[in-house]
Formats: sequence, C-alpha cells, structure tokens
Amino acid sequence: MAALVEEKVTEITHWNDTLFSFKTTRADAFRFHNGHFVMLGLMVDGKPLLRAYSIASANYDDYLEFFSIKVQDGPLTSRLQHLSIGDSVFMSKKSVGTLVADDLNPGKRLFLLATGTGLAPFLSITKDPDVYERFERIVLVHCVRQKNELAYYDYFTKQLPNDEYLGEMIAPKLTYLPTVTRETFSQQGRITELIENGTLDLDPATDRVMLCGSQFMLKDVSAALDMRGFTVSPQQGAQGDYVIERAFVEQ
Repeated sequence: MAALVEEKVTEITHWNDTLFSFKTTRADAFRFHNGHFVMLGLMVDGKPLLRAYSIASANYDDYLEFFSIKVQDGPLTSRLQHLSIGDSVFMSKKSVGTLVADDLNPGKRLFLLATGTGLAPFLSITKDPDVYERFERIVLVHCVRQKNELAYYDYFTKQLPNDEYLGEMIAPKLTYLPTVTRETFSQQGRITELIENGTLDLDPATDRVMLCGSQFMLKDVSAALDMRGFTVSPQQGAQGDYVIERAFVEQ
C-alpha cells in the first residue's frame, strides 16, 4: 500500500460496449513523461488488483486520464468498467516506460502508430508542445476493426486542432489518419498494409516512429520497419529510429 496512491474518479466516457475512458484526480507530487504508464486498479478483497495503463492525459494537465477495454470476465476490467463518479482507484506513485520521444533520433516527421487502446499514450504525446518543436509533421494512425471503436475521433478532428492554447501549433502539423479493417471506411487496412502499399511512405533518413498496440501489431510493424532500415531504441535512454513500450512486449 505504501507504493500506491488513491485517486478519485471525476469523469467517465463509455465509447461503446467494449471501450471506455475515465479521468481521475491527480496528486500534486505526481510527475510523469508523456508516453509513460502506471500500474492502476482497484482494491479487491482487501488487496490491490492492478494492471499497466498508459496515461492519456498530458504531463501538464491537472487530472489523469486512462483509456481501457471492457472484458466481461476480466479480473480487473470486469470491475473497472462499472466505475462511478467519486469512486476510488489506486495507482503506483511512480510512472515508467520506454515509449518516450526523448529516445528518438532527430528527424523531420514523427509517426505515431496505434491499434485499439494503444492510442492512449499518443493522446498524451499529441498534446506535448516539445514534440511539435522537434518535428515538422506528426502523423497519428489509429487502426481499429470497426468504426465505433474510433474513440476520440471528434477530439482529433475538431477539438484538438482548435484548442485555445495549442491549436495554432497543432493544427498545421498534426495529421490524424484513422483506419478500419472490418468495415467500409474512408481509410481501410492494417498498419502493415498501409506501410506496404505506400500510404505511409516511411523513410529512416527523415522519419521517426512510435508504436503502441497488441503484441502481434508490435511484432509485425517492428519487422516491417526493420526491413526498411529503421533501428529500434535498444533500451531506455538510448536513441533509435523507433520506440516501443518494452514492458508490454512479453505480456
């Protein structure tokens, strides 16, 4: 318990039957890098039941935000999806992670490639002014199976580009590219297919990439990048052409 902090739920959004987001209070002492994750969960039978959650809010926000799947028989998400305003959640006092922009080599374009709830850390990173100063263009790709899984679609198409404080910086540089694999949509195909057909014209000389998604996605997209001459950041604090969250790879 000494390593955990209790926060209160302040806002909940149910996107569909399988996805939801929630916001919590944030302790004044809590610090993190955009792209980091924490261990988060609930007390069950007097013991903490936790799993790793990427932080979706930016490191300067006065709240914490998380994006989660709903698993009906999941030990944690079967409970977490029924949160109410004012409920308590528990999280580790320290954030960690290797999905940080500081571990990327200098470049001109930054590609953020996500599947499903792997979008979460990129919600944080696309609000980071430092990222827009470092790169000329940021391309966010969110790949899902069905259109109703495109959580935050309105946020990226309407709200973020018109943000009162960051809109002028973000609007001309951020390209949001949602893609769907099992329904007709304006952009269709898996991320690997978009790389292979040239929709994502990735060049290791100028482009840098951050990946977050399922184990299969990380494996397949990493292989596609390796074939094109990209080099992965070998460890935390070491720069490369692309980064992944290493803590999630073996789960």
